[in-house]
Amino acid sequence: MRRLSLLLDLYELTMAASFFEQKVRLQATFDLFVRTLPENRSFFVAAGLENALKFLEGFSFSPQDIDFLKQKGIFKDAFLDYLKTLRFTGSVHGLPEGTVFFPNEPLIRITAPIIEAQLVESCLLNTCNVATTLCSKASRVVVAAKGRGVYDFSLRRTQGADAAMAASRSSYIAGCCGTSNTLAGLTYGIPVAGTMAHSFVLSFKSELESFRAYASTFPDTTTLLVDTYDYYRGVANAITVAKELEVKGHALKAIRLDSGDLAAISKRARRVLNEAGLSHVKILASGNLDEFKIGKLIARGAKIDVFGVGTNMGVSSDAPYLDVIYKLSQISDTKGRVSPVMKLSKEKVTYPGIKQVFRVYTKKGLYQKDSIGLEGEKVEGKPLLEKVMERGKITIVYPSLEKIRSFAADNLKALPTKYKNLKGRIRYPVILSRSLQRMIVKVRKASSSKSAKV
Repeated sequence: MRRLSLLLDLYELTMAASFFEQKVRLQATFDLFVRTLPENRSFFVAAGLENALKFLEGFSFSPQDIDFLKQKGIFKDAFLDYLKTLRFTGSVHGLPEGTVFFPNEPLIRITAPIIEAQLVESCLLNTCNVATTLCSKASRVVVAAKGRGVYDFSLRRTQGADAAMAASRSSYIAGCCGTSNTLAGLTYGIPVAGTMAHSFVLSFKSELESFRAYASTFPDTTTLLVDTYDYYRGVANAITVAKELEVKGHALKAIRLDSGDLAAISKRARRVLNEAGLSHVKILASGNLDEFKIGKLIARGAKIDVFGVGTNMGVSSDAPYLDVIYKLSQISDTKGRVSPVMKLSKEKVTYPGIKQVFRVYTKKGLYQKDSIGLEGEKVEGKPLLEKVMERGKITIVYPSLEKIRSFAADNLKALPTKYKNLKGRIRYPVILSRSLQRMIVKVRKASSSKSAKV
């Protein structure tokens, strides 16, 4: 991962400079979490931890970074000299990628000297926001497909190269079968897939000629786009090519539907293909799909085997960001005195202390409820946050993308069906432990007293 130390909001640096000058030497714990669910959502799927850890482990300011900051004329030389040797030395607990989680549950928990913890805020938020947003969206598409294949076709519509890579990786974790993004295939080992564009068909004198040309190049992996001119003729031409391939010992893989009434067209295409003895030929559909459209197609009995989903999934069009935040929850001074803290702003209240998330399962292995409690507290359930970094060094052998994908699938399987409804009307129960509730009352009183002082 390239160095991103200056990928931060300027106020992170100005606060750090003031901490440095005032000799503030606090140890701080910050929680990174999502405050609220977007409309129609009932769960999130965690993603982005691996890149976050790589960022933290490589955190440093280069000579070019220091020169840039010096040219701004904002910071004193002593602070810039301090930044030259600064590294992240804290510890990190995180939810494993692929974990289903809910509002206010820490996705990442960081404990570090306050300057370090403050300076890494912006990049961590950026990294986890985009990855978790896209993974959560893709998981809904996969759930809606009800076991049918889903491929990520979003590359050309995502907001830049980094977003395209995040979309491919996150959608694969969520259960997509592969991506059209070849660089993601190289980088992450994700299966890549592609068909043809209308421009290819239009480049030949006839549709049939274009189909024959493509099939001769890829005799065992051809998917033919059949809607350039007329669906009925397109399917007929595909059948002609399929029969020609059979004579040569090959097989047409699939046809692709990209516009119109996909449910009706797919039913007719399936019938015609079957009548021609081509029941093995799959039907792939694309064209501005999302979980809602896929759900409606399946409800109408569409004969679609695979969905290619682009823009709406790759940019999470109905919820393009999450209300992800990074808030201080505890500080301790050089004498070891610990002070849990919380924000009391209306509608932006946070929870104090070093926290853990505990999950209770039913006898059938399904999620029953979660509790947010204090680290070390005896709370019913399995603790979800795992230690992943100590003294600035990654402490885990990071799992392969295939293992993360499998873990995400297990998480989604364990989420009761009622919480997977696309309208997101039912909320999963997340409660606060008794010790955390008592701490909140205590910190509220102390905070009110602090704010009243002049």
